[in-house]
Amino acid sequence: MVKQSVKVKMKLKKYILSILTSCIIISGFAQDAMADNMLLFQRKYGGWPKHYLNKKIDYKKTYSSVEIATIKDDENRNDATIDNGATTQEIRYLVTAFKKTNNQSYLQAAERGIEYLFTAQYKNGGWPQFYPDLSSYRHLITYNDNAIVNVLNVLFDVVCGLNDFEVVNASYKTKAEKAIKSGIDCILKTQVKINNELTGWCQQYDENTLQVANARKFELASLATLESVGIVQFLMRIQSADTAVITAIHKAVAWLDKVKIEGYTSKIIDDATKPNGKDRILLQDATETIWARFYDIEDGKPIFVGRDGVKKYALTEIEHERRVGYGWYGNWPERLIKKDYLAWKKKNGISI
Repeated sequence: MVKQSVKVKMKLKKYILSILTSCIIISGFAQDAMADNMLLFQRKYGGWPKHYLNKKIDYKKTYSSVEIATIKDDENRNDATIDNGATTQEIRYLVTAFKKTNNQSYLQAAERGIEYLFTAQYKNGGWPQFYPDLSSYRHLITYNDNAIVNVLNVLFDVVCGLNDFEVVNASYKTKAEKAIKSGIDCILKTQVKINNELTGWCQQYDENTLQVANARKFELASLATLESVGIVQFLMRIQSADTAVITAIHKAVAWLDKVKIEGYTSKIIDDATKPNGKDRILLQDATETIWARFYDIEDGKPIFVGRDGVKKYALTEIEHERRVGYGWYGNWPERLIKKDYLAWKKKNGISI
């Protein structure tokens, strides 16, 4: 009888626990640990920072009560940004977490993040790297590392109800359409011309004049392949694109194809003579095609810049620390040229 009673109690306990769990989920209080951390780090005005204690925020970490109190005290800091995927990645995660859990706090936080994107946009359609902190080069219109493209892709999903964004407030669609239209206008106005021919885009632009601008010392105003690829990929998402957008795509892809470097690859090699035992070099390889990270806006040649801010035309001419500490070569445009662009032309019935 005693053993049977224990079994009954155990079953009853499990049953009650299952009911409580169900009630929590049904009531909309189901939780996602990463999403909860995102709520913790969200600034009062809607955006997110990218660092905590000078390191990338770890949303998988379990924070102590002291750390949580410290993080909450920072909610008024002006360090929110769209750099390195910050803010846009949190918005995306939170709308998906809401769909899985029905936790309204996740949706509310995502919508506050979307509002932040609307607020941070300049009247000419660009976005600064940081907002509201516009000090140093943070005020510049920033395509660097796909910052603005990430924003535009979020807003595009809001308008089209894609990638779980059908859950956000329907009133955001009109606002997002307006922001995207303005953003595209900025993209078209900032596409660089060399010898009166459209090419690609630079990392940063002055928000008032829309002229190309320097950022960090080793990031001079120059044509940027990675960012140009991201911009083109976004423009190709536009349904019924007008002539200006279609032309921008064609010209950018043509430029990217023109500046490819065939027969070479870039590698990190062992070199005992260097401080960390490594070096980055350019090697001949008949099977490879690469692109430089930056191209001069005057003559279109690949450029490399160290912390002295002086433009060089060979990787070997900049200091070792910058040579191995930055991605000076890559194959970012390869898929765009060989697959995405061709698929876009076929889908839209474009023969040229």
